[in-house]
Amino acid sequence: MTDTEAPPLKATLLGTGTSTGVPVPTCSCEVCTSSDVRDNRLRCSCLIEVGNLSILIDAGPDLRRQCLKLGIRRLDALLITHEHFDHVAGLDDLRAFHLDERTTIPVFANARTANVLRRRHDYIFVDGSYPGVSNLRLVDVDDTFQVKSRYGTNESVDVRCIDLFHGNLPITGFRIGDFAYLTDASGIPDYSIERLGGVDTLILSALRHEPHPTHFTFSEAIDAARLIGARKTYFIHMTHTILHARDNRSLPDGIELGYDGLVVEVPR
Repeated sequence: MTDTEAPPLKATLLGTGTSTGVPVPTCSCEVCTSSDVRDNRLRCSCLIEVGNLSILIDAGPDLRRQCLKLGIRRLDALLITHEHFDHVAGLDDLRAFHLDERTTIPVFANARTANVLRRRHDYIFVDGSYPGVSNLRLVDVDDTFQVKSRYGTNESVDVRCIDLFHGNLPITGFRIGDFAYLTDASGIPDYSIERLGGVDTLILSALRHEPHPTHFTFSEAIDAARLIGARKTYFIHMTHTILHARDNRSLPDGIELGYDGLVVEVPR
């Protein structure tokens, strides 16, 4: 596929909430009781579609619900940012994607994350001891790799790893063409900023206004977005202190709050 033939990239935000999701059980604050559907936030995940390729970023505890809601029926690969529960608890739900296509789903993660997943999910990634287990194969990555079709076509797309810090934990963001997805970040190394040069559309985590030891605040995320310089930035991974209508109005030009179900298209 030549550059002139490259189809646009479509990214769908399946979830934009932090680890608790929003509404938070037991809470009756103005966000958790809001009638604005944009204030309902499932745990973070994103579906990337390029031509007939479908790539999932993270598989959290809401994955089954997200797939049913948006009618997701095909999956060529899974990209894992890190091993925290709200990003990997849906691994078993991937069994459904083997009903019509038996080939293995590659799961791409940095070496540290992959080793954690092998220990915690040995029944999937090591011995396959559980009947009907998801047919997944871990692939350690640290630079640029290629995702290919599971469905018999010649389609493929290059994905570039973007090193991030989640507190002291090294995690991974991903860049595909002029689109980048960076969640759970509290720091971006200078060389990763360079790797993000020329990005058109950026998805970036912004937890809340108040300081947090392992996540960007809104102010910190705005600074990072300006440094990266994407034409458009959408914030994700937000807590129930963020009211969409109010806080979206306060953002600088070129930055908006993401919301569950938001679809963005990026030319390639």
